[in-house]
Amino acid sequence: MTEAIVRAAAEQELSELLNLYRHLHLHDPQLEPAAAERVWSTLLTSGFMTVIVAQAGKQLVSSCTLAIVPNLSRGGRSYGVIENVVTHADYRQQGLGRRVLAHALDLAWREDCYKVLLATGSQRKATLRFYEGAGFVRGGKTYFEVRRP
Repeated sequence: MTEAIVRAAAEQELSELLNLYRHLHLHDPQLEPAAAERVWSTLLTSGFMTVIVAQAGKQLVSSCTLAIVPNLSRGGRSYGVIENVVTHADYRQQGLGRRVLAHALDLAWREDCYKVLLATGSQRKATLRFYEGAGFVRGGKTYFEVRRP
């Protein structure tokens, strides 16, 4: 198992994070640097978002993003949404993805979220088992999405 530190991403780690995201969606075009810096700045200053990373040595090897959404129902308790779960291909099957997800859940519970949502487009049994093993339950709610045409 790889030794890694799990923590919130730092402002100066944008390029490393973008390199890690290449392992998430292999065919996505790279963001232009100015656009990436704009998004990164917005994300870091929003107060709602945390990018969680696992660092092995000097390299970011796993990550997820947690959004904590303020909410007027459920007694005003927020809910969390996790996106962009990724582990570098060379570091998979070592528990790093579970560790970043566990960190995200810890943050959400500390913020008194009443639930945390995660969606995946994958139909691979191994991926679904991975999320179940991290504590997520399939079938609790029906998830719908619409994508921009």
